[in-house]
Amino acid sequence: MNRQLMGAGAIALALTIGAGAQQAESDTDEALRLDTVLVTDGLTPIEQEKSGRAFTVISGKELEQRQIRYVADALRQVPGFAVSRTGSFGGPTQVRVRGTEANHLLVMIDGVEVSETSTGEFDFGSLLVDDIDRIEVLRGPQSAFWGSNAMAGVVNIITRRGERNSFSGSARVETGTDGTWLGGVSLSGGGETYDIALSGAFQNTGGFNVSDFGDERDGDRNATLNGRFAADLSDALSLDGTLRYVNRRSDLDPQDFNPGSPTYGLVIDGSDETATRELFGSIGVTHVALDGALTQKARVTGGDMYRENVAEIGTSWSDGNRYTGVYQASYQFDTPGLLDASHQLTGGYEWQRETFTPSHLDQTFDRSTNSFVGEYRGAFLDRFFLNAGLRRDLNDLFGDATTYSLSGAWKLTEATRLHASIGTGVTNPTFFEQFGYVPDSFVGNPNLDPEKSFGWDIGIEQRFFDGMLVADITYFNQDLTNEIAIVYGPDYTSSVVNRNGVSKRQGIEIGATLDLFNGFSANASYTYTKATEQMVAGGPRLAEIRRPEHSGSIGAAYRFHDDRARIFGEVAFNGEMEDLAYVPSLPPRVTLASSTVVNVGGSFKFTEYLEAYGRVDNLLDADYEEVFGYNTQGLTAFFGLKGTF
Repeated sequence: MNRQLMGAGAIALALTIGAGAQQAESDTDEALRLDTVLVTDGLTPIEQEKSGRAFTVISGKELEQRQIRYVADALRQVPGFAVSRTGSFGGPTQVRVRGTEANHLLVMIDGVEVSETSTGEFDFGSLLVDDIDRIEVLRGPQSAFWGSNAMAGVVNIITRRGERNSFSGSARVETGTDGTWLGGVSLSGGGETYDIALSGAFQNTGGFNVSDFGDERDGDRNATLNGRFAADLSDALSLDGTLRYVNRRSDLDPQDFNPGSPTYGLVIDGSDETATRELFGSIGVTHVALDGALTQKARVTGGDMYRENVAEIGTSWSDGNRYTGVYQASYQFDTPGLLDASHQLTGGYEWQRETFTPSHLDQTFDRSTNSFVGEYRGAFLDRFFLNAGLRRDLNDLFGDATTYSLSGAWKLTEATRLHASIGTGVTNPTFFEQFGYVPDSFVGNPNLDPEKSFGWDIGIEQRFFDGMLVADITYFNQDLTNEIAIVYGPDYTSSVVNRNGVSKRQGIEIGATLDLFNGFSANASYTYTKATEQMVAGGPRLAEIRRPEHSGSIGAAYRFHDDRARIFGEVAFNGEMEDLAYVPSLPPRVTLASSTVVNVGGSFKFTEYLEAYGRVDNLLDADYEEVFGYNTQGLTAFFGLKGTF
């Protein structure tokens, strides 16, 4: 392992938040300061340089410049992330962090949890890149602050706010190969005491054949609407809210499990499809008192996820809901005579109720959790920064859980920063694992306990040449216990149990960003991940499926012609990884070959208000698989126009 790590030779990706809208000339300094804040790091925001956690921030500006259409494709270049798309664009897409499971990653949009209650994970196939201000990514256990499913990390997609005392809008249209069409529009603005932003995106693709058999094209249709507002009710009291709606339908191909079929276990053409409707919203108030020393926040969020699966063998559906209420209070104070320190104490209470209604059972299942959480932040001598969190979850259907988190950052010099974190995480059993039922196939287990994890990481960030080159290297180590796994009976029916033993994950994340301030910029990243299942008595410790040991990316861009023109290229590499196969002529596990995908593109601004752009994906037409039996997209090209007003 040491030889592999030393041979990696790349340096960590450290992306910065793009500039946000500034309200007025007098607010410029405050706006610039907010650009360096991590909203998701704990119960309260913190400047990036004071965070002890491994994080990545992808700005909305970068998403636009790289012409990324799906958030999952942006996450492919984040250290520690592995993306598995089943089939065509918009197809079911799983994201795994540091070798963990997909439901060990908490996903939020504007602070609202969006994972499905049935599976506990979020299908990234539905998440278009539209009107995003930034994506904040935290790696490592975060359950002390965010509860269940934040076992391996958190992804928070933050959409754009309106700019006060102004009004603006934009529209774009895009077309490409495989019958692809995309249109989007956004409107935003505000007055002296309020701001509002609305956006809509509509995407359709005819797709390609995801099976090796036949010639059927598998496409995707997606409509996404998003809105948010904020208003100052007084100098001390503010109100804000969000609302999001997604309607999507995706074509799928089934696996052939007809006895005696020559394609048994393989993906074949079929009329299968899945349709989802997502509705998420939130409303909250913030009150500031004691000259800003005391801040109180209350928020209510809600979400509904309806999924319908249409197959040749029949139609099924499920409906899940999640409602959350949160209150927290933070108090700041200084102790100038003691290490020139500043402190912040935060305490909060959270209530959550989840429901799950499957089509095959005439019953709605529900469960509730009451949580108490506390946080401490401290800054000492303006060089050492500490964050600690403690959480107690009281669950009504399974065991209670206590989680903690501790992180620190130390600025050795203006160019060198150490960071480290340690903590625990939990992931509750999914509703399907507890109560799911598939006739003659699967029976849930209502006696499951939450999965538990302990993890830590340590790293160093180094700046060279006055910040033109920023590098970071992080080592991580995480163990999983109480892992929920499928077991099969002698009659081929299955259920789930909590396994004994420990699943281990460890590795290193390294990369760098370079900005020469002459129009040329570049970045590189590399991740080594060693993820193994719990050891079976007398057997080997098997590798976790769909987690490549080696992955990385390189990107470069050049701006010229007074910054009106831009060209870019990027290369993404995934090493070999294992997957499961149910083909009689193959072993139970197969190795998916390594892959290298090259993308290029460019843009040109005709005027301040009109821009043309184009992108070619998979330039070398690489043939590879992310999931066994499912083809991936070959060479494709897209062209679009964007106008602003």
